[in-house]
Amino acid sequence: MTTEIPLDNPRSHTSVLTATPKGAAIGRRIARRQLTAWQLNLTATEPYYAALLIIGELAANAITHGRVPGRGYELHLSLTTTVRRGTTLRIEVSDCRGDRMPVLPARLLPNSQSGRGLTLVDALADRWGTIPRHPNGKTIWAELDLPAGTHAV
Repeated sequence: MTTEIPLDNPRSHTSVLTATPKGAAIGRRIARRQLTAWQLNLTATEPYYAALLIIGELAANAITHGRVPGRGYELHLSLTTTVRRGTTLRIEVSDCRGDRMPVLPARLLPNSQSGRGLTLVDALADRWGTIPRHPNGKTIWAELDLPAGTHAV
């Protein structure tokens, strides 16, 4: 087993939001502001826009499929730099429904009303997956490798 040791402390931001459409919109706005503060909109425009789409899809899934009345969801963004991968943006969305794990559809039907969100995440992210969150939630994560030479603030 190999372990990567970050070259710097992760730059990160975490927000706890209500599991409502308004909470999802606020999460997207917070993410856009944080990614802009890291200057990814200037130094890594393609990953910047991909990240915004991924965040929108994962937030929508959290409020639709992971909602528990009276409980919110968590959005966590972090930047890390390692020797092997360079700079990576990690997006995590956690909700309270560990019993409902996301599944990437094998095939989308032309008229299906759902299932496209994870297909989009799968297409845009370099890596993604799920991890259980104690005591009964889950975290869906996605990572984007930023282009060499990206110097996020």
